[in-house]
Amino acid sequence: MGRMAGKIAFLTGGGAGIAKASALAFVREGAKVALVDINPEVGRSAEKELRDAGGEAIYLEADVTREDSVKQAIDKCVEKFGRLDVLVNCAGGSLLEDAPVHEMNLDVWHRTINLNLLHPFICCKYGIPHMMAGGGGSIINFSSQTGLTGSVRPAYAAAKGGIGSFTKTLAAQYAQFGIRANAIAPGSIQTERSLKRYQSKEWMLAENPSPAVLERRAAQKLYPFSVGDPADIAAIAVFLASDESRMLTGTTIAADGGRSSYLKVYAG
Repeated sequence: MGRMAGKIAFLTGGGAGIAKASALAFVREGAKVALVDINPEVGRSAEKELRDAGGEAIYLEADVTREDSVKQAIDKCVEKFGRLDVLVNCAGGSLLEDAPVHEMNLDVWHRTINLNLLHPFICCKYGIPHMMAGGGGSIINFSSQTGLTGSVRPAYAAAKGGIGSFTKTLAAQYAQFGIRANAIAPGSIQTERSLKRYQSKEWMLAENPSPAVLERRAAQKLYPFSVGDPADIAAIAVFLASDESRMLTGTTIAADGGRSSYLKVYAG
């Protein structure tokens, strides 16, 4: 039997990147999965990929920043599978327009906060009652290395920083119901979106690169374990979703190759 045999998982952002890799890992470990994505094309493609891999999965179209859309998706998941055991709030992202505070467009701020911080709140609001009814479960939120250290992208850093406190609060409030809550803070992960943004010739070879590109170049030299693949983070998600992590709750795992833990001076 797999490490997640019999568990029902609900993953946002499931059409690509870390969430899709986690969903694939979940079904290999025996879970049934509901994939949530706002893009039907990538969502249905991911659903087919999971089914072709022998898993039981459904795609649910939803805008995770809208309360009614999230509630409907969670209700459909429970209607299909009968329960909810694992909630993975992975949808998120930053905007290139995430500028210094005094230059920040409020629309950029609100969009970033809504996607990265409001969305996990809404999913928990409607997912937790089903976990309580089922006797417990595991919530996995996604922070970021920038949420632990700060960054040149203030809206994104603020949203991801808030995930840590929100996760601790969930752990405290719902421990009595057998619900654990933890977060993962990845470093540089080579998702489709990341590769498109940061490893294009225009971005990486620019004569006057942006602060984000300079930060990424430095990290690859100074912290060799900080750049990974979605499967690396999926392995952590499986651990947190399974009963193997039963003693962990309220934690944020910094999967960033040490970037948020120590300062290394590059001498060469």
